[in-house]
Amino acid sequence: MRFSSFSGRTLLVSHIIAVYTVPMFHSFSQNDVVQVAEALLRWFEIHKRPLPWRQRYTPYEIWISEVMLQQTQMERGVSYFLRWMTRFPDVRSVAEAPEEEILRYWEGLGYYRRARFLHQAANIMLEQYDGTVPDSVEALSALPGIGEYTVAAILGIAYERNIVSVDANVERVFSRLLNVDSPVKKNPAASFIRKEARRLLPDGRARAYNQALMELGALICGKTPQCSLCPLSVWCVARKLGLERERPVSAAKTSIVPVSSVHGILICERNVLLFQRAPSGLWGNMWEFPGVLIKNETPEDALIQTMKNLGLPTEIIAPLGCVQHSYTNHKLTARFFRIDTVPHLSMKEISARLGDNIHRFVPWNKTEELAMPAHHRKMAERYFLRKHRIKAEQLPLQEGNHETHCLLD
Repeated sequence: MRFSSFSGRTLLVSHIIAVYTVPMFHSFSQNDVVQVAEALLRWFEIHKRPLPWRQRYTPYEIWISEVMLQQTQMERGVSYFLRWMTRFPDVRSVAEAPEEEILRYWEGLGYYRRARFLHQAANIMLEQYDGTVPDSVEALSALPGIGEYTVAAILGIAYERNIVSVDANVERVFSRLLNVDSPVKKNPAASFIRKEARRLLPDGRARAYNQALMELGALICGKTPQCSLCPLSVWCVARKLGLERERPVSAAKTSIVPVSSVHGILICERNVLLFQRAPSGLWGNMWEFPGVLIKNETPEDALIQTMKNLGLPTEIIAPLGCVQHSYTNHKLTARFFRIDTVPHLSMKEISARLGDNIHRFVPWNKTEELAMPAHHRKMAERYFLRKHRIKAEQLPLQEGNHETHCLLD
């Protein structure tokens, strides 16, 4: 408290102190720790899914499955995993493959940096560990693209070390079991959940325990909890309080940014023109139809100007529709047009004008052999592969009401 003089009068000024209260979370009692873990493991033994990487639990297969399943639904992840293992059965096969082939097999999973890091990590494993996945926190953490969660999953599930891996499923389970009332991905909630998850881990049972928690979060304790089927419902504080649908608490969502682009499909001598993106940045090194992000101009004007800047005066022949695709916090609307050069040029003449711009002509029915961003792949499949066509020049300029129809990702 202090005194202050103002306009000849003495005023009493008191300090106002803001008090921050640390959130109070419920913890498991020591008796609960044992009982909860036993109930969870009994449930998992009966209800676990026959996932392909659970047949042998090799470190390589666990690594690939964990990286693939990040931001990917299980059904899709399984199909990609099986396809991947047919072509890349071990670390060596990944390391020795060209990056373009790695990206092609990854196409559709998104977040392509994961595939590039995986390729880089495989090369390091081949050079330094004789093609095996290392078995220490230090060695795994030093590899590109392998973060804390993946390290824990490999060591806990493949090598059966007493380590807990915490993903969104695990966060959801513990946020309800212990009624965690603050954002689960931020401290103090994040560190509290990890501490309680470690407390429940039975010695020597990390493989089953880690998978059981993830399985429970995926099958029972999902966004809409099925409490009547949950083996842990009697211990669930959020359920007792009627708050299970309000947990977990999430941080504020990032706003979605709309983005528009325009692209041209140029066919010459039964081949289609594709450009390779720069190695760094979004969709690095992937192949796409020429185009540009749209700012204030019309799609047609933006495309014609972009092609002119490349040394290729072109004209719009017909609209081919649009594809919508979401990535990170962006929603992209990509518009496509059939275009041709003015005057008509041969492939050799076009390549001469493009100079150092990395490009290639690909037979129109062979685009599936190259790695392409999802919105370009969707348009290529719709335009070129809908049915067999003898000549690219026989493709109809318009199929249905493409001016207004969009493909949704």
